[in-house]
Amino acid sequence: MLTKYWKQFKSGTDIRGVASDGVSGEEVNLTDENIEKMTSGFALWLADRLNKDASALTVAVGHDPRISADRIRLAVIRALVGAGMRVIDCGLASTPSMFMATVGLDCDGSIQITASHHPFNRNGLKFFTKSGGVDSPDIEAILLHCQNGDKPAVGIGTIEAVNYMTQYSSHLREMIQRGVNAKDYQHPLKGFKIVVDAGNGAGGFYARDVLIPLGADTNGSQFLEPDGYFPNHIPNPENEVAMQSVCAATVAAKADLGVIFDTDVDRAGAVDAAGNEINRNRLVAIASAIALENNDGGMIVTDSITSSGLKLYIENTLGGKHHRFKRGYKNVINEAVRLNKEGINCPLAIETSGHAALRENYFLDDGAYLVTKIIIKLAQLRVQGKSLESLLEPLTEPVEAIELRLPINEENFRECGEKAVSNLEHYAKQQPDWKIAPDNHEGIRILFNKQNGDGWLLLRLSVHDPIMPLNIESDSKGGVKRIAEQLYQFLITCSGIDISAVEEFLNK
Repeated sequence: MLTKYWKQFKSGTDIRGVASDGVSGEEVNLTDENIEKMTSGFALWLADRLNKDASALTVAVGHDPRISADRIRLAVIRALVGAGMRVIDCGLASTPSMFMATVGLDCDGSIQITASHHPFNRNGLKFFTKSGGVDSPDIEAILLHCQNGDKPAVGIGTIEAVNYMTQYSSHLREMIQRGVNAKDYQHPLKGFKIVVDAGNGAGGFYARDVLIPLGADTNGSQFLEPDGYFPNHIPNPENEVAMQSVCAATVAAKADLGVIFDTDVDRAGAVDAAGNEINRNRLVAIASAIALENNDGGMIVTDSITSSGLKLYIENTLGGKHHRFKRGYKNVINEAVRLNKEGINCPLAIETSGHAALRENYFLDDGAYLVTKIIIKLAQLRVQGKSLESLLEPLTEPVEAIELRLPINEENFRECGEKAVSNLEHYAKQQPDWKIAPDNHEGIRILFNKQNGDGWLLLRLSVHDPIMPLNIESDSKGGVKRIAEQLYQFLITCSGIDISAVEEFLNK
């Protein structure tokens, strides 16, 4: 079992920590020593998994542009080379490309140095094998090696520098060429204007190395140059400021499409020509329409906070099946993999955060791959005299929606949160006008009729943090407040949970 010290680095299926000074009260814990121990732990875990000596392994290493990247890269490489491994140094890279390196460069594993959309002072490690990203129990096993002081046998490894992003970009270009199949095969995006917002993360390559060579006009793109301080906005498609920025840039450039990536490009969002977000439920809808082509009746796995209108869109408009599962991108991916193993046709796992994993792409959550598929669809629709917006016309969107985050004050926050969910389930069964949703895989989702709010709520425990997110949607004006008022009568009976966010919302 992990001690409190080593447990602090476990963030779901990643390792994360403080890597740089600059934020008051946050002391650096991703020291060189700890990074080397974590890398050695991965080396031991990978060797055991593959039943090989560590010295026989090849591991690729890449990083996003954070200010601590070079220091951590050197520490990672020291540990790998010191274990006798062959190291392929890929430099600045996207996270999905580092998984693809296990395929394209025939690596046993790979390490991406990133902390996704988190602040500049943080960093972390993501690990891959040819089977995909490691899972939560694997991270615990890696950190247990650190805790126990386990190390591989000393060896003398090698280092080779490879710019794998050139191969990765070429693959995306070829996808667009095949998918669009234009008369000018080499330049299928000629006549298209596409704005890219990389947020100064690793995604600037998409404009430079994918779109421009295919003939696209990318004037109006912004924040393409890597800058580990992320000075313009948080590289995060879920961030309101970031989305407002790319929407404005798309409209100002009179572009056909805008795209935005998170720092390490495993997530993406988009903007239509009118400046409307294609994000969250709308992004899931577009991705589902694409994934269900040639997959009639296929199942789409999403996270738990998708809207009622999206379910109707997937099932009634697209003819697919919607499996609403748990929050957390690895949860939806693992569920899709499980369903396919059981013989269920499931071509897509997607979270409303922008993590989208297609079966055709190894169930890898890859923002650039998703955007590439959207651009292909955009070009195909244009030939038919249609637009991306036309795909979304049947999608019913909620009139109102909010997310409130309720902190848990008790030390054993998971037990407190689980108790609250259990008590709410019991409470809901006693309310004559409340109905517990049948597709309830996380927390508790409760449906309300027109007289009682015309919508739903979902109260759940955060995947990692001592927080209970509360999502409420309604198809009627004022419905969200009506639902919140009813829930409040239950929340005031809960101990250990800060419900001030609900009170502030009700008092507006």
